Amino acid sequence: MVSTHNPFPGMNPFLERGWSDTHTTLIGYIRDALAQGHLPEGLRARAEEHLLVEDQDEERHTARADVSVVESWKRGVKPTWSDGGEMTSADVLAEPKLVARETAVDRWVEITTANGRLVTVIEVLSPANKSGSGRERYLKKRETYEEAGVNVVEIDLLRGGARTVAAMAEMPREAVTLYTICVFRAAKSERFEVYHWGLRDRIPAFAVPLRPDDPDAPLDLQPLIDRAYELGYYWQDNPSPARLVPPLVGEEADYVTERLVAAGLIEGTAG
Repeated sequence: MVSTHNPFPGMNPFLERGWSDTHTTLIGYIRDALAQGHLPEGLRARAEEHLLVEDQDEERHTARADVSVVESWKRGVKPTWSDGGEMTSADVLAEPKLVARETAVDRWVEITTANGRLVTVIEVLSPANKSGSGRERYLKKRETYEEAGVNVVEIDLLRGGARTVAAMAEMPREAVTLYTICVFRAAKSERFEVYHWGLRDRIPAFAVPLRPDDPDAPLDLQPLIDRAYELGYYWQDNPSPARLVPPLVGEEADYVTERLVAAGLIEGTAG
């Protein structure tokens, strides 16, 4: 019988294959978990987002997606001009050159005061945050937060990409495991609070810093990951170890196979 529950005690590496959906879901879950944990009076959690647009061979640009405008032409209707001037709705405009564009949405959680002062930012890293120009922009944004005295929480649940969270520069590579949470407290800027774990481990619950006089807000990601897996029906997505990118090898690959077999998601090999 196939189990619909997360077959792993911690992070499920197969969630990376649908990261856009998982990322969006986690942002909402984290916002809700903080709110349900009763933030101190005067604070609130909000999900924020920017729309990222990248032309081929050009830089990616960022804009806040307050209003989306959908062109009718994208639905098969060509644009026409009908303002009463020389051109009428019967005149067909010149055909434009079509340029492929890649779009993505960068999301995070902000904890602010009622009057909008930013207290804490929670970033769940995406592939764009860990490579190329997207990583450079992310690092600049993080530096801006830190210089402004904002607490920064970075959650890296992705195995691929460059080492990006702030504490990575201070950690020897051999000490780094698959997943990381890094907490920067503006009131104690001389240090980071770092949590590392691997495939076999439960995601650690941790403390989210708020204002200096506030108690920390606890955040437990594990039930949020489990819920994202179950409600996203990810057990239906053919979770073959061979489809993981980057691939797992050796004992980790064997461990993933064992967990999938035990959950009834793949068939075990004879012998």
